Amino acid sequence: FWSVILVVALIPFATLPIDIGLTPTFLDLAIGAVVAVWLLGIVTGQQKSVTLTPITLPLIIFILIAIFAFIFGLSNGPLTPTLLRKFAELLISLGLVLVIIDYCSNWDRLLRLAKVLLLSGAVASAIAIGLWLLPDDTANTALNTLQRLGYPGGWVVRYIEENPALAERAIGTSVDPNVLGGLLLMMGALAGPQLVTKEPLFSRRVTVVIVGLIFIALILTFSRSAMVGLAAGLLFVTAVRYRRLLPYMLAAAILLLLLPVAQDYVGRFVEGVQGQDLATQMRFGEYKDALTLIQRYPLFGVGFAGTPDIDLYLGVANVYLTITQVMGLIGLLSFFAIIITIFASAFFNRQWFKKHPQQDAVWLGLHAALVGALVAGVFDHYLFNLEFHHAVTAFWMIVGLAVATTHLGTASSESQ
Repeated sequence: FWSVILVVALIPFATLPIDIGLTPTFLDLAIGAVVAVWLLGIVTGQQKSVTLTPITLPLIIFILIAIFAFIFGLSNGPLTPTLLRKFAELLISLGLVLVIIDYCSNWDRLLRLAKVLLLSGAVASAIAIGLWLLPDDTANTALNTLQRLGYPGGWVVRYIEENPALAERAIGTSVDPNVLGGLLLMMGALAGPQLVTKEPLFSRRVTVVIVGLIFIALILTFSRSAMVGLAAGLLFVTAVRYRRLLPYMLAAAILLLLLPVAQDYVGRFVEGVQGQDLATQMRFGEYKDALTLIQRYPLFGVGFAGTPDIDLYLGVANVYLTITQVMGLIGLLSFFAIIITIFASAFFNRQWFKKHPQQDAVWLGLHAALVGALVAGVFDHYLFNLEFHHAVTAFWMIVGLAVATTHLGTASSESQ
């Protein structure tokens, strides 16, 4: 599990330097090792049972609908080895939720994984900040060394609207600033409650460093969807447990917006809301085309291989429209069933956490990360995109850990 987390955060697109018809990625190997160890434990009898939670049934239904949509949609495009591999990666990432829940059978295991998540997020942020501070040519040369691990080459430094005259966007080793922003918003939401809890996972000084690195790197991505998602996640934490801090958060947000250094950022948000910038106008066009496709194929979508109509295409900067495109409204409803089950279970089992600050901070942070990702998903699609396996894995890992915390809290309450 540590290797999965570290690969997702630090070298998400790394591949082995071999080609066996397919090129295995580091993430494929890491997840494969986790699943293999889990299955061996079951086969050899070392593990006598599998942990079941309220999410198990809706998740399995979602996986089955995805498989049906994939098979049903093969008539819309060729079945290539690459497509098959990427779809298999999606299924494995979805199934990883069940493995995580089963593995986190005690608080020590879960809290260790939470620590590794926070530390890996801090290291990824430090790398992103360091590359951003370097001269563009030097940063680009450094990133091009990753070609040996299967990364893209050429000019990979990114700018706002791909215009070098505008500000540079931090990408770290995630290739795309929005994808890095999506990862950091989940890490930031997980880290936020650590600042205010009485029993943080690390010392106060280390916690401040971790949170500071993540927040600075996230700002430097200039990802508006990630910033909105992080704000939603932190607002969730405040509303659920720290309502007394709401006026301070509001005052800090206003102060930040008034600072001269933040004016470019504010201008970007205003342009996005008004639909004036190129990126937002492109999104509006994608939304229109996606709705047209969904109207033609509403129930099960068109699958993952392609579209049957030459005037339509797959791909839209919205997680929910993306799911509906490939899996139809039935797939979208099954996804909502998973999310509703997670938060309903958390709500009905919230009392135990109020008396246990350390577990409460992790529980709140994981659910805040989900809230942030779901809000950011309105404006981006990387959390359910076959091209971004690591982003998909990160989201479903957070799902698994969030469910595991609620399950452990319930079990601890019942034992007491």
